[in-house]
Amino acid sequence: MRRLSTRLVVVAVALVVAVSVLIGVAASLAMHNRLTEQVDEQLRDSVRGLARISDDAGDLGPGDGTRPPPGGGGGRQPGALTVVVSDGTVVVAQRAGFGPYAETLDDDEIAALQQVEADGGPSDVDVPGLGSYRAEALSDDGTTYVVALPTKAVDEAVDSLVTYELVLIAVGAVLAAGVGLLLVRRELRPLRQVAGTAHRVAELPLAEGDIELAERVPARLTDERTEVGQVGAALNTLLDHVETALAARHRSETQVRQFVADASHELRTPLATIAGYTELARRRPDESTVRTALDKVEEESGRMTALVEDLLLLARLDAGRPLAAEPVDLTHLLLEAVSDARVLGTEHHWRLHLPDTPLEVVGDEQRLHQVVTNLLTNARKHTPPGTTVTVTGHPDGFDVHDDGPGFPAEFVDHAFERFARVDEARQRTGGAGLGLSLVDAIVRSHGGHVSLTSAPGGTTIRVRLR
Repeated sequence: MRRLSTRLVVVAVALVVAVSVLIGVAASLAMHNRLTEQVDEQLRDSVRGLARISDDAGDLGPGDGTRPPPGGGGGRQPGALTVVVSDGTVVVAQRAGFGPYAETLDDDEIAALQQVEADGGPSDVDVPGLGSYRAEALSDDGTTYVVALPTKAVDEAVDSLVTYELVLIAVGAVLAAGVGLLLVRRELRPLRQVAGTAHRVAELPLAEGDIELAERVPARLTDERTEVGQVGAALNTLLDHVETALAARHRSETQVRQFVADASHELRTPLATIAGYTELARRRPDESTVRTALDKVEEESGRMTALVEDLLLLARLDAGRPLAAEPVDLTHLLLEAVSDARVLGTEHHWRLHLPDTPLEVVGDEQRLHQVVTNLLTNARKHTPPGTTVTVTGHPDGFDVHDDGPGFPAEFVDHAFERFARVDEARQRTGGAGLGLSLVDAIVRSHGGHVSLTSAPGGTTIRVRLR
């Protein structure tokens, strides 16, 4: 009973049998009542006819085996019982037979018929030795007339009907089970196809690597106007989400591996430099060499420290560490950052456009200052001397534009990835490739977004905050 098709067929057959039984019971009761009404009509005609004949013929003699009274209802009915009691004396007590004479009733039979209530209408009575009868009594001037008709014919007819009904119900149940099983299996075939798609997907190795989920429920099984179509459409939607999630996971794994490799490469260079100058100072302990070695060790240590701090900041931002949410004077922040850039990049032209009203945003002032500094440093390092860098403030953020050579087209989509590198055409003068990725991470932590447009002769980075 675990299979849905079996359960559906069993329920359908049970309903068919239940309805058939109810109809059979109703039909049997209706037939029994109708036949009983016919017997009752015969009883009324017979008992009234007997009373009428008795009044016309005078007193009847005792029931001693003579024929029943001419015209009597009992005499016209084979097996009918007739009892006439006048002034407490049984005048007639006989059963109509098929021979020339009627049979006389015995005392037990007479006593059973005398229990019938006069003028009470037809009633059932059990006559010893003869079986069930339908009897009616009529009282007229001290004389009681009782006529009883056997119900054997009624019982046999009803029993025959019940037998036919049971046979037909059994045949109907078998046919319903067979036809129902075929129909249910046909209707559930689309559901089995949907389940087959799910099973094939479940058998795919999804633990690692670049996963391609080509399995889908056929379009003909995704009509949402049907229950099976709703399941098929839901499964296809689920598979689309799973495929997207697996692709994102694979990209994330690839980025993590690349991130670790790039970080190792970036750390390996200063570590190798420190190890080399340390060895040099050990072999040549003169003051000049030691001073040079210490200066180089200090320089590479600072570079390595800055790299590690950037990596830690990215890790904190990825972990969802909350940043400060305080009012920040964006006007003052941009003025300070551009002033610093003018000092550090004297070979570039720096411009700042601010609206007449003060600019204020909500966020972490230190991190937002790092965003502006990184963008200006990036523009200074990756553009040739003479480039004009323009910073424009907006109520919800700012833009940084330069008229340098621009990013290569293939790099634009990856500019905010970690350790992303621009080729030497941008005149890269150092850095680990974390500047723009830090900008993107900090701005996203503020609920904002960063966009980049670049073409030969112009690059614009737009920062929008909440």
